[in-house]
Amino acid sequence: MGAGDDPAALKARIRERALAEGFAAMGVCRPDAIPQAPDRLAEFLAHGRHGQMAWMAERVHWRADPAALWPAARSVLMLAEAYTPQDDPLASLERRDRATISVYARGRDYHDVAKKRAKRLGRWLVGAHGCEIKVFVDTAPVMEKPLAQAAGLGWQGKHTNLLGRDLGNWVFLAAIFTTLPLPPDAPETEHCGSCTACLDICPTGAFPAPFKLDARRCISYLTIEHKGPVDPALRPLLGNRIYGCDDCLAVCPWNKFAVTGSEARYAARPDLVAPPLAELAGLDDAAFRERFSGSPIKRIGRDRFLRNVLYAIGNSGDPGMRSLALRHLDDPDPAVADAARWAADRLEQSAV
Repeated sequence: MGAGDDPAALKARIRERALAEGFAAMGVCRPDAIPQAPDRLAEFLAHGRHGQMAWMAERVHWRADPAALWPAARSVLMLAEAYTPQDDPLASLERRDRATISVYARGRDYHDVAKKRAKRLGRWLVGAHGCEIKVFVDTAPVMEKPLAQAAGLGWQGKHTNLLGRDLGNWVFLAAIFTTLPLPPDAPETEHCGSCTACLDICPTGAFPAPFKLDARRCISYLTIEHKGPVDPALRPLLGNRIYGCDDCLAVCPWNKFAVTGSEARYAARPDLVAPPLAELAGLDDAAFRERFSGSPIKRIGRDRFLRNVLYAIGNSGDPGMRSLALRHLDDPDPAVADAARWAADRLEQSAV
């Protein structure tokens, strides 16, 4: 930034460029804008609420303090990208012979789409203003949601997800750290009021208190991050959710003001909207990789995916699906074989 450049005008130009790239909103904060983050993260980790996500406790000094992640940074650009669904994301929950996949995973992997978009914006920023940048999209120790609140994009709702009055809560976040000194936006304040819809709908009671999440009971964590068998007490509560869970997002009243998603690559693939469980149960490793090429689902691998499918089969209540479980009793993966036995036993009992 040259000596004669007006910082506010520069920020306006950057925001205009960000919107032109396809982002729904942009806000700016300083790297030291979330002083409350270290204590909140420490409490979360001390209670073990991160479960098997050991990476959350690693490099904790960077995660808790963005200023330590890259000391040269003067500003953080927080970018929001909407993926608001067009249909009821919970409609498939009652179709027990079908699978329910989280809305964000029904289209192209957002890591690829959002990061490429943020990098294009970053390259323009470097070329036009001679600054340095670092781009992050959910793959580094960056606390995107607190930073987004500090940048005025929204607030962390009682379900702990980012929520904006104009955005709703169906958003992806990207961050660009830059050496440019830009004027920060005013942080957003919380507007949940007395509403507890997101807390009340949670099938597993994953919220020990408003604004606090215990990942160990969260269906998104259990179906995506958790390795090995899921606690038998929680398996019936998964229903037919085989990848993620949208319940707390879907019921938020602020979604009636949500911006419409404009990125076609986030649109749901027809084969990922309530796919038949029988079809998914027959996928071998090669077929799984082919089916989910370009999808975030691919990263959990065939074994964890099949484990989830078998739990859903066990929850189907249809004894006719028992044969699908029996085929996997001798699966080489212990968690898959365990899920197959559980599903077969559950469906045998339901037939009595």
